Amino acid sequence: MSFSIHHQCPDTSARTGTLTTAHGDIPTPIFMPVGTQGMVKTLSPDELVDVVDARIILGNTYHLYLRPGLDVIRELGGLLKFTSWDKPILTDSGGFQVWSLAKLRKITEQGVEFSNLLDGAKTMLTPELSMEIQATLGSDIAMLFDECPPYPCEEKYAADSLELTTRWARRCKDWHQENAAKHVPWLQTPNAELKIPKQLTFGIVQGSTFAHLREQSARELVDIGFDGYAVGGISVGEPEHEMMRAIENAVPFLPADKPRYAMGLGTPPQMLEMIARGVDMFDCVMPTRVARHGLAFTADGPIHIKNKEFEFDPRPLDENTHPSLQKYSRAFIRHLFRSREMLSLRLLSLHNLHFYLRLMQHARETIESGTFTTFKNDFNQRYLQQP
Repeated sequence: MSFSIHHQCPDTSARTGTLTTAHGDIPTPIFMPVGTQGMVKTLSPDELVDVVDARIILGNTYHLYLRPGLDVIRELGGLLKFTSWDKPILTDSGGFQVWSLAKLRKITEQGVEFSNLLDGAKTMLTPELSMEIQATLGSDIAMLFDECPPYPCEEKYAADSLELTTRWARRCKDWHQENAAKHVPWLQTPNAELKIPKQLTFGIVQGSTFAHLREQSARELVDIGFDGYAVGGISVGEPEHEMMRAIENAVPFLPADKPRYAMGLGTPPQMLEMIARGVDMFDCVMPTRVARHGLAFTADGPIHIKNKEFEFDPRPLDENTHPSLQKYSRAFIRHLFRSREMLSLRLLSLHNLHFYLRLMQHARETIESGTFTTFKNDFNQRYLQQP
């Protein structure tokens, strides 16, 4: 088994566990920083380990396929060697680009034809090619290729999309079982240090906002059989209550002994609420994207560092930021940001990711001590400035 559960919260579905991958053990619940081009923007692998305490990062299959391309990745020994990151990597399948690049693509039974973002050339991405790309990248966890329906959408569209995703899931698993070992770089030479001698695969539950479709998708994917299961098609413009319903309508039908992954979200309160609903893994570009716009997460809610109120503020970004960041005052970071100095973006990105990973650490600790619900409520009350 690649996943083991250690503690279960007595009054919610929150749990702690360990996900074992080829390149390391990952404590759950966990947040995965997003490295679209193979590494998190503005940060180095060493900083992600020493400051952020990242245990796993996420790479983007579609973008890495376009640039630098499989020939470069293959020649340089896979994504881990290419990027000098020696911990686990999860790669998405390119399915999210089916949604985000809606104006540039055409969906068929075979796959999705894109207009290449770099030069406009036509590019066909199929379930088999998606899995081949991820195997060549050599990620520890590969996601199946799916269609992410837009919000809102009609029930018939969601149902047809779900059935297509299920058919693609079977094709993904068939290709992976027959071919993955021939492509995964770190499987080409014997390595006694590998924790799990295979690339793990995760299915993705779809179904939009329709409860019966979420249940259908979960059950069908479980029948096919994957190492873990994600809930996709969330954080695509729907209101927060629909996001939570999507989780509630899927998780009960997923195996308790497999990791559960909510894709592409979210805010700190959202993640705590989803942990309470039994979710183990998260990813989101938010911590680094908003950092590049001057926003920092704090225990008292997000702040915009460019605001004048911080001009003379000697305090660090947050009382519990990483020790190496404590020496930088809000006033100084504001000055750097307003002067368009790159250091401000790096400091804000490091701080925000540290805030997210520290939140996950506190969630694990309080689940184990039986105080998670109190922690969640206290955190949300302070963060959301509730009376």
